[in-house]
Amino acid sequence: MTDTFSAPPSDKARLEEGSELTPRFDAAGLVTAVVTDAGDGAVLMLAHMNAEALQLTIETGLAHYWSRSRDRLWKKGETSGNMQRVEEIRLDCDQDAVLLKVRVTGHDATCHTGRRSCFYRRVEKTAGGGVHLVSDAEPPKFDPDQVYGKN
Repeated sequence: MTDTFSAPPSDKARLEEGSELTPRFDAAGLVTAVVTDAGDGAVLMLAHMNAEALQLTIETGLAHYWSRSRDRLWKKGETSGNMQRVEEIRLDCDQDAVLLKVRVTGHDATCHTGRRSCFYRRVEKTAGGGVHLVSDAEPPKFDPDQVYGKN
């Protein structure tokens, strides 16, 4: 696979207003990717992409990421069947973050816990002034132990 990305231009106006795709990968060679549902706009997950993952995503129309925990390329949904078909790719103004608008196949679940979104808990203050996480109470769409095996 050939690298299709040029180094980001030093000219800020060219970087922010130009038409050239020049992602600004961090020191680890990664760019942050925010993933939303193309239909309702729900935030599904946050991940990271290296140049190969971004290039494969563009070429195939299926979301690919770099797994920092597994230290390898990861085709989303390869094990679970919940593939992410990319409808639109956007980069932010200085090209150091990617937004993917996707349609999820299979169970319509993105999170490895079996839920639609990885953002299924919210922070709430307690009466005593502390904080805790509260689930949105949406049940998982699949059993992760059956799909991924017991951990």
